Amino acid sequence: MELKEALVQITEIRAQMARTEVFRGYRAVPAAFSGVVALAAAAIQTVAVPDPARQCRAYLALWIGAAAVSGASAVLEMTVRARKAGSSLGREQTALVIEQFAPCLAVGGLTTLVLVRASPSLVWLLPGLWQMFYSLGIFATSRLLPRSMAAVAVFYAIAGAATLAFAQEEWSLHPLAMAVPFAAGQFLAAALLYRSLERPHDAA
Repeated sequence: MELKEALVQITEIRAQMARTEVFRGYRAVPAAFSGVVALAAAAIQTVAVPDPARQCRAYLALWIGAAAVSGASAVLEMTVRARKAGSSLGREQTALVIEQFAPCLAVGGLTTLVLVRASPSLVWLLPGLWQMFYSLGIFATSRLLPRSMAAVAVFYAIAGAATLAFAQEEWSLHPLAMAVPFAAGQFLAAALLYRSLERPHDAA
């Protein structure tokens, strides 16, 4: 029983360490890459989806695809770093970050599905809602990220509210409604991650 209790205590200590230490698996390059993807998707929308209100499926496929590419690059970076580190703590942190961020993706996906299927006339709300859901995802993982990343979460919350307020009528589903907030937000995240994690680490 003493050995079993000791193993349980060790497991609890490791879990607590994973929750309290700063997660270093997410870096500047994937964040900046996501910003570039947002700009590229906006350029593609301008050419391939000139009337997004009537080409709703094409619009959703484009931006969901862009989100999938950005997300895959971030997960790949985190996974590769965790494996190179050779530490089970790093793998636990990676799993914890994904676990904490996943609910915002699930809720965002469910909201998208409901609006498209039940209220197509409200699809123009999606860019602002996506930005606000993304803000919640960053807030959910903020305890594991550098403190400065809270500014990115606040930025996305404000950007989402502004998009909901102003991206209407002729600006409804405009490429800039997605490109400007997500490119600016991801470039800001890249700068803060580099300053908080990579520059001090390289100097050391």
